[in-house]
Amino acid sequence: MSFNQLNKFMGDLLPFLPDSLLFIMSGIFMAAGICTTLIGIGSVYTWFERRVLAKFQSRIGPNRWGPFGLLQPIADAVKLMLKEDIIPRTADKLVFIAAPIIFLATTLMVYSFIPLGEDSQLGGGNVALLFVLGITSINALTVFMAGWASKNKYAILGSIRAVAMLISYEVPMAVSLMGVVMMSESLSLVGITKSQSTIPYILIQPLGAMTFMIAAIAEMSRAPFDMVESESELIGGYITEYAGMKFAAFQLSEFLAPIFTSAFFTVLFLGGDSGFSFIPGIFWFSIKTFIVTCILLWFRSTWPRLRIDQIMGFAWKVLMPAAILNTLLIGLEIVFIGENYLLQIIINFLAASLFIYFIANVLGQKRLVLEKPVPSELANMDANR
Repeated sequence: MSFNQLNKFMGDLLPFLPDSLLFIMSGIFMAAGICTTLIGIGSVYTWFERRVLAKFQSRIGPNRWGPFGLLQPIADAVKLMLKEDIIPRTADKLVFIAAPIIFLATTLMVYSFIPLGEDSQLGGGNVALLFVLGITSINALTVFMAGWASKNKYAILGSIRAVAMLISYEVPMAVSLMGVVMMSESLSLVGITKSQSTIPYILIQPLGAMTFMIAAIAEMSRAPFDMVESESELIGGYITEYAGMKFAAFQLSEFLAPIFTSAFFTVLFLGGDSGFSFIPGIFWFSIKTFIVTCILLWFRSTWPRLRIDQIMGFAWKVLMPAAILNTLLIGLEIVFIGENYLLQIIINFLAASLFIYFIANVLGQKRLVLEKPVPSELANMDANR
């Protein structure tokens, strides 16, 4: 049910109330419904991710509570609610408490802009794309708030590292979307979805899609970019001092982030709910989002963790040139080629392949190849005795 349909239903149900009050009540009910649904989806995803990771790592995973461990999210929620909520004596209590609340609120807020159909209320706004990028940028502030308010040196170092990563990867992420905006001629997420009715942008902009996805993985601090919570160095990073429901708020936001990233990627590069007309659009949107979510989970399960210097260098030495190259190619193709999509696909895939080959040979690991070992003069010195 869309917001307009809910508002009309409320008007029919309570005709004696003024329109302004009905509008506010409809917004509250819609927000409560969205938040409740998202919390449920996030809880189920925690079970799904833990089970899949266990399969990749030859483990069993959650299997005690309920069939196949399906009730494990409920057990975790109860445990976190009953745990003692400890606040460090030297912490800035106001900021310490506000950080997880703001972090979770911004995570839930961006979901309201995802267009599940053409009648999306907020996704159809003429600056919806900019608004989503702006809201997600607030996470850098909340992460620093959490680390600084803890008054823990490991938490502060973790927050500084996280903020550096977030700022570094936000730039190529935003630049990679310029090609989408130029081709769709819209900042509305609904408009971007409609512009892909002929062909999805992932085929026309493989370099832009790759740049956006890698930057999004880094923004979520997931493998191979999960250096924010490197246990051997910074313990738990900026959430070291958090416990109970405050810790749960950070964890729920972390598990909701891949779902939003997958849905956002579906809107920008996979055509959203577009598909065969005889199948409902919500099905297409859901299956595309699920596939992208599984790919993200696959990356997390298999890729090794990078060093922090490699992570920071990758943003500026690889992703930023890739985003600029994608923007330049799309601009030239719009001017000189127009809507010859086949030619655009050939040019952009060729450019992406050449760029990856060039970067792999320039920034590759050839310099790290071990030299041929030379036996020590002291080795086997007594062999001839």
